[in-house]
Amino acid sequence: MTVKGNTDSETFTIIGAAMIVHGELGHGFLEPVYQAALEYEFQLQKIPFEREVELPVFYKNETLNVSYRADFICYDKIIVELKALQHLTSAEEAQVINYLKATHFQRALLINFGTPSLEYKRLIFSRK
Repeated sequence: MTVKGNTDSETFTIIGAAMIVHGELGHGFLEPVYQAALEYEFQLQKIPFEREVELPVFYKNETLNVSYRADFICYDKIIVELKALQHLTSAEEAQVINYLKATHFQRALLINFGTPSLEYKRLIFSRK
């Protein structure tokens, strides 16, 4: 399931920090610039995070001998995936949904700094 927007305080706070970064830098930089700036903004706002976190990938409840590296994990439970593209496509959304499935996390934010206005999607994966 995909939900646009921000319906909880944690994702709202992360999106707000991304908006500040986008407002300062605009669009046109490569992704590592936005990663570094967002890390700085997370520190200023005291948003708990880890950067470039290696996460195990599961298949049928077994840990595979591969891993996924998240741009950020915030609040110990939200994957934050950054992009700097001209526009997001369903491929990027599918990628993040697969990260949720493979890692057993339930929430993610897909944030794109590559457009004149910040793009973001809040994604939820439920194991019902």
